[in-house]
Amino acid sequence: MIDWNRVRDLKEEIGDDDFDEVVAMFLEEVDTLIAALDPAAPGAEGDLHSLKSAALNLGFARFATLCGDGERIAAQGGTPDLAPIRAAYTASRTEFAAQPP
Repeated sequence: MIDWNRVRDLKEEIGDDDFDEVVAMFLEEVDTLIAALDPAAPGAEGDLHSLKSAALNLGFARFATLCGDGERIAAQGGTPDLAPIRAAYTASRTEFAAQPP
């Protein structure tokens, strides 16, 4: 679910203080975006792309994969199912909080 190697690499790259700030910003932004995400809206593809990119940066691998899948569906004119995306985010967030790097 979490790519802990990516998490450790990021933490080493930017340092403890900046890492904590990046994590806080990521969680806040994703919480807001995922709560407001409308899979049928014209901007869904872009929103899912943003979520995927941010998730990859922080090591939320499963969540990023599902966002990418949803992005592709939206790009093809479909309506992605947000339930597994939201569930993966919740599970990833829980795992991340339970096992800090």
